[in-house]
Amino acid sequence: PSKLCLLFVIYTASRTVEARGALWSEIDLETATWVIPKERMKADKPHRVSLSQSALSILRRAKSLRNDSDLVFPSSFNPRQPMTSAALVKALKQIGLWERTTTHGFRTSFRTWAAERTDIPREVCEMALAHNVGSAVERAYSRSDLLEKRTSLMQKWDEFLMGDNSNAINNQR
Repeated sequence: PSKLCLLFVIYTASRTVEARGALWSEIDLETATWVIPKERMKADKPHRVSLSQSALSILRRAKSLRNDSDLVFPSSFNPRQPMTSAALVKALKQIGLWERTTTHGFRTSFRTWAAERTDIPREVCEMALAHNVGSAVERAYSRSDLLEKRTSLMQKWDEFLMGDNSNAINNQR
């Protein structure tokens, strides 16, 4: 379960607290979107996340973990509580990445990749990370969350991560 959550964090470029607290009721598999309510967001406003094919595959695998709570990634010790951050640290240790990265470092990797490897505008990349973009005046006039452009960005991120490993998510144990 912790490896699935870690993969979900990576493929969605989300904060671990957001992914660990994800609820099935926030996820629309038909539209491939995850709407995180403002109460769980750092910026105190709802955030829509476009789910790539790999993120959807991770969610399909996570369905086998489903219990009577609404949590996507429940704790192994207390199934009515979200998975802990320590569980993700343990997953990093198990796959040999603990010495070289942090869970938050994957967001940094996403942002660096987007800047260096795509021509997608900075604003779109920042919005994918749920960062505020522009001045208060600019934000007052900007009514779109640019989801369509972010969908394209997240699919490119998916393709970059997958490289030649198109079955890596389905084969992850």
